[in-house]
Amino acid sequence: MSIPKIPLAAVIGSPIAHSKSPQIHGYWLRTLGIPGAYIPMDVAADDLEQVLRTLPKMGFVGANITIPHKEAVMEIADIITDRATLIGAVNTLIFRADGRIQGDNTDGYGFIENLKSGAPQWNPKAGPAAVLGAGGAARAVIASLLEAGVPEILLSNRTRVRADRLKSVFGSRVTVYDWVQAGNMLDHAPLVVNTTSLGMIGKQELRVPLDGLRQDAIVTDLVYAPLKTRLLQTAEDMGCVTVDGLGMLLHQAVPGFERWFGTRPVVDRATRAAALR
Repeated sequence: MSIPKIPLAAVIGSPIAHSKSPQIHGYWLRTLGIPGAYIPMDVAADDLEQVLRTLPKMGFVGANITIPHKEAVMEIADIITDRATLIGAVNTLIFRADGRIQGDNTDGYGFIENLKSGAPQWNPKAGPAAVLGAGGAARAVIASLLEAGVPEILLSNRTRVRADRLKSVFGSRVTVYDWVQAGNMLDHAPLVVNTTSLGMIGKQELRVPLDGLRQDAIVTDLVYAPLKTRLLQTAEDMGCVTVDGLGMLLHQAVPGFERWFGTRPVVDRATRAAALR
């Protein structure tokens, strides 16, 4: 009788020591009683393709991809899902039984699930969403919001040309504001999303004027270090519902774990606690 292989998965980036993904997946593997392992790998750009082609031979069933490799993996994977193509980045790889590498992006899924969990009253059709930032995370957020039925995206980025580029991708449902006018978006928006790194520990503060925030607005920040950014604290003080960024990290991990290890994990308080250890 042959003994089944222990499935392995990894998170690949450079640097990678800060990643919370091993804590999250490790917690699920332990509590679900699944024999498997999930490890962090610091891989340089020049070695990325060789590493990815070798991992399946070592018993790996998949991997998460993080900065700075999310775009580069698009050129390496043999199959790219439609949503990863739209977002222009891959964060989840599945090493298929036929030998091919499939690339997917679960960031938008994670964002929407976190929003639904933290603000169950959110109605996508209630009005525009104001999105700050135009990087890879913003692409995932905008794609998922439009798919959910948000009628318009009000978008602003410190470098306007990047915001204009996203408008060219997503079309007439995106309206671009200059960064100095970003505060003016807020009084039109029942949902406000910060996708920039502004407000993160070690980064500059988000200096967009917040006096236009509606009291009935839902405000969410993709930053989760600190868990309560100045944006979220200010919004909370003004009576808004706030949703922190940690839940997006947790929810985006669910589809990959299910594909690799065959069981769908649940995001709950204990999962959050495991990520914060």
